[in-house]
Amino acid sequence: MGRTAGRSAGDTRGMVLDAARDLFLRRGMAATLDAIAQHAGVSKGGLIYHFPSKDHLITALVESLLDAFRRAVHEHLDPDDDRPGRLARAYVRACLHVQDPGAVREDTILIAQLITNPAVIDIARSDARRWRDDLTADGLPGRVVSLVMAAADGASMAVLWGGEPSEAEKEELARQLIDLTLDPT
Repeated sequence: MGRTAGRSAGDTRGMVLDAARDLFLRRGMAATLDAIAQHAGVSKGGLIYHFPSKDHLITALVESLLDAFRRAVHEHLDPDDDRPGRLARAYVRACLHVQDPGAVREDTILIAQLITNPAVIDIARSDARRWRDDLTADGLPGRVVSLVMAAADGASMAVLWGGEPSEAEKEELARQLIDLTLDPT
């Protein structure tokens, strides 16, 4: 079956990634390429054209989740802020000013399932190192970067355990972490 008229290769790739996300959430790692292709409305050959194996699909899905977070952080950059730690402040805002806690919960559940794949562990470790390097290169001491990342990440994941901070608590935590980035002594 050829490509559907009017649909680009990028559209097809996106549809497959969306279907994979949905089925991995519902069925876990037992979701098959056949089921994902059917859910996406593409042939299995069309899926395999973009993702030659389930591991390739999983890797692409994880990379898309990590890229989405990186974009969210960059969207939270303050254009008027040129002080050291600017990226760390955006990281805090991206973690703590979440519009849809349900989506965060789903993404976290999805990553928890996908991280059973050894390649995903490597990608996640590499991404964490990249964040530490980027945040440190932005002018903050490593100890401050570690604390800010741990606190912001932890607070954003509290939704999994039913302990999500209130908006006031998140605002206060964000203020404290941002203050720490402004005066890291």
